[in-house]
Amino acid sequence: MRRRIPAPEAAARSAWLAVAVAGLLCGTGCAKKGPPTGGPPDLDPPRIDQTSPDSGASSVPRDAHLAVTFSEGMEPRGTGDAVELAPRVGVKQRRWSGRTLTLVLAESLRADHTYTMFVGGGARDRHGNNLVSPRAVVFTTAAKFPAGRIEGEIDPVGFDAAGTLLWCYRDGRTPDSTARDFDALGVADLGGDFRIGGLAVPATWRVWAFVDLNRNRSFEPTVDLLVGADTSIVLTEAAPAVTGIHLHVLNPHAPGRFAGTIVDTLGDTAGLLRLIVTAEADTSRHLLYDIAPAGGFDFKWDPGVYHVRAFRDLDRNKAWRRDTEPASGEVLVRLTPGGEVVGMTFVLARPLVPEKAP
Repeated sequence: MRRRIPAPEAAARSAWLAVAVAGLLCGTGCAKKGPPTGGPPDLDPPRIDQTSPDSGASSVPRDAHLAVTFSEGMEPRGTGDAVELAPRVGVKQRRWSGRTLTLVLAESLRADHTYTMFVGGGARDRHGNNLVSPRAVVFTTAAKFPAGRIEGEIDPVGFDAAGTLLWCYRDGRTPDSTARDFDALGVADLGGDFRIGGLAVPATWRVWAFVDLNRNRSFEPTVDLLVGADTSIVLTEAAPAVTGIHLHVLNPHAPGRFAGTIVDTLGDTAGLLRLIVTAEADTSRHLLYDIAPAGGFDFKWDPGVYHVRAFRDLDRNKAWRRDTEPASGEVLVRLTPGGEVVGMTFVLARPLVPEKAP
């Protein structure tokens, strides 16, 4: 079990002396008091106040400068990198003016073409707070905004669905995960719902959920998730919108939750309550977890099968002595990715083997 080591106290006496000396030197000329400097830390996440063009805009000039205005001052480099255009267009300059970022494109937008300007969760303010509501702004250089629309929800297991990207491919194409070559792009909101507009009709579309677990804006098969919808989605002139798309996305590496309590029917208070845990994948390794005197516990463990027993470590030697120390029976715990085993109760009883007489 990991233990936190509290940071040492330091420089307290020196700081007190400095304040005292400053007070003596100040005298009567420093009697005026002002408000303390600094103030409380900024913990509020930034928001997107405005975009240019607006989502759903048509007849956007091919030489348009694209802009995003945030609710507060942003960290320029990370935020600039978090704003992208799909299909990809080269960006000559990311120009800041106060809270507004403007993309100066290296080439003109294509005629009669639909684009998505995506503002990702990597955007953050000057205090390090990340944007919690990424946005996809869809616009077109054509005179009419395309009528196609796909709506649905992400059903996440083992991760937060907010900010999940929806890669959309037309006419049977499949992702080249390294090229970001999607034809359209959407993003899930805080509740996992998504709405992808501006899609061409008639056309057949496939939707893939991309979960950037390490937030580096590129797909890494060993870390990130890329999961496609079960079926293709057909949009027609008569029925340009499809709703109710459900994508179940499982993070196979997500830890499971194991929670419960230890009940000591003997009423003992000596020693320490502990769980001894052995993973079935490596029975040679035993882990010990200290449990609070009240007996409650709540842990996150990697998916797998575990052998778990509770005991009272009377001599505090971090080992269970079956002949002298009260213990529960051993329980087999199976944790699935993102799953839960809660409400488990371990009841301590007298030593399983009577202590031998001297």
